[in-house]
Amino acid sequence: MKKIYIIIIVAVISVAIIVGLIIGVGMKGYIGGGNVGVVEIDNIIHSSKVIVRDLKNFKENPSIPAIIIRVDSPGGGVAASQEIYEAIKTLKEEKKVVVSMGAVAASGGYYVSLPADVIVANPGTITGSIGVIMEFPVLEELMKKLGINFEVVKSKEHKDIGSPFRKMSEKEKKLLQDVVTDVYDQFVNATCENRKLPKDSILKIADGRILTGRQAKNLGLVDTLGAFEDAVKIAGDLVGIEKPNLVYPPKHLSFIELLVEPMERLLLMPRLQYLWK
Repeated sequence: MKKIYIIIIVAVISVAIIVGLIIGVGMKGYIGGGNVGVVEIDNIIHSSKVIVRDLKNFKENPSIPAIIIRVDSPGGGVAASQEIYEAIKTLKEEKKVVVSMGAVAASGGYYVSLPADVIVANPGTITGSIGVIMEFPVLEELMKKLGINFEVVKSKEHKDIGSPFRKMSEKEKKLLQDVVTDVYDQFVNATCENRKLPKDSILKIADGRILTGRQAKNLGLVDTLGAFEDAVKIAGDLVGIEKPNLVYPPKHLSFIELLVEPMERLLLMPRLQYLWK
């Protein structure tokens, strides 16, 4: 009986590993036959790994001269957004890049759109939200009620800055404000550089406010208004393809990633974010 249980357990683990590998490797034959690539950036940007990999694969594919990046995201982590931004800048050196904004392309969702040759937004797209946010839960009073105390041994004064088990000092708030302001300046400068707009005009609206696609168009933050189909036509026109044949990257979702990614997100909090909330 014990032997049967062992065989069943081994069989279940083997199937899980095989399925995970199959899904993780992706449907390799799916890329063939297209001439305009599509990379989708959905939901909150927690990691850049898969998106950067997809962009790189399209960059190295000589049969694909243009890529559409479909953005439907309120933003997310600063570092992940910046890595995607840099990957798109590199891609743009060799291919034409068109961004199609969906329902939301705000904060980090707008940031990653900046390097594109053309940004297309729906009139009602929620975009803008140029700014940075950093949040820290404070559990000090709750811990007191539960009768739980924390002792901290640290190397220097600010090693536990942002700890949820005590309130921040004014000095610590100033240090973190300097960090946020520096990252904010990076966002503003990237917007000025890519949109060819003076810094003064960007600073007037870079207070975290959201904008509709139409408002963004009037302010010069996007190039034109239209749906995904319009972005497809624009991409085709840029490279002389009358009827673009769209191709999507394989889905990269391994069994291990399904288990690990939610925990990674929890462990990364708190963090700097280009995020509209």
